[in-house]
Amino acid sequence: MKGILTKKKAESIIQGFSKAKVLVVGDIMVDHFIWGRVSRISPEAPVPVVDVQSDNLLLGGCANVLNNIFAMGGLAFGAGVVGTDSMGDRVVDEFKRRRLNAGGIIRESDRPTTLKTRIVAHSQQVVRFDRESRRAAAPESIKRILSYIRGLRKELGAVVISDYNKGVVTKALLDGIREVLAGSRVVVCVDPKQNDFGLYHGFDVITPNHHEMARALGIEYTPGADLVGMGTSLLDRYGFQALLVTRGEEGMSLFERDGRIRHTFFPTQAKEVFDVTGAGDTVIGVFALAVASGATFKEAALLANHAAGIVVGKVGTATVSQQELKRVL
Repeated sequence: MKGILTKKKAESIIQGFSKAKVLVVGDIMVDHFIWGRVSRISPEAPVPVVDVQSDNLLLGGCANVLNNIFAMGGLAFGAGVVGTDSMGDRVVDEFKRRRLNAGGIIRESDRPTTLKTRIVAHSQQVVRFDRESRRAAAPESIKRILSYIRGLRKELGAVVISDYNKGVVTKALLDGIREVLAGSRVVVCVDPKQNDFGLYHGFDVITPNHHEMARALGIEYTPGADLVGMGTSLLDRYGFQALLVTRGEEGMSLFERDGRIRHTFFPTQAKEVFDVTGAGDTVIGVFALAVASGATFKEAALLANHAAGIVVGKVGTATVSQQELKRVL
């Protein structure tokens, strides 16, 4: 968008990605994709029969946010909870393979690693089934995560709290992060899942989609809703510095508080949408990385919007590279 970001400034921000350090804390998952074709309906029930061609396992949840930062060349740190099962082993191995610091991954023996399995045929998701526990992480696990964050405090440019409501992002964790980062210049960005935004009160940036924004106000989102009024209300009510609302095919809206509240609309950048899986992870990951590289909230939102436009054109949990972002810019 004209007037927001020059080519020179965009190149400067992207060049800074390799020095920017971002911590992602939240619910770690594994995304399992089973790929196949459908040519007939089952004689046993009115359901499609999928002829499986291949499958793959990918980092998901907050680990996908971290993966997006890593793909962009940023220095990413992750913290969360997995089980002592084979999927937990897979997560730790993936961190080591990518040379990511796995010191913030806590393992609980009585908790399964969250696994989401999607069956995809002809680029369309047929069904998804989940293996997970939503109970709160153990108090000792929260203490260890906070200790890990405390050790990184002086190095970080931004923190992403990726809440998928699977038990890691608790009030104890959020209060602890506020205490650990108090007085620092670290920008904290939250991808919310819980309806009570009071849990996230006082953090810098929150990135709900339009439905999550409405639910936080106790209403249902409908076409033609007063988006500006809703955004203004959330900033006033919870003390955020900025609100970045993803609006699906309509693009994104950024509300900033800098003496007054300003609203900037970013139209969708997607040429063709194949799969929105993980698009929100790309938005908050690129946004936080850009802010940690010296971008303003508006500049970071523009870059995140372009990155989201790329990732929804891919099938499955996907990431965007620096080269892809530079091409669309």
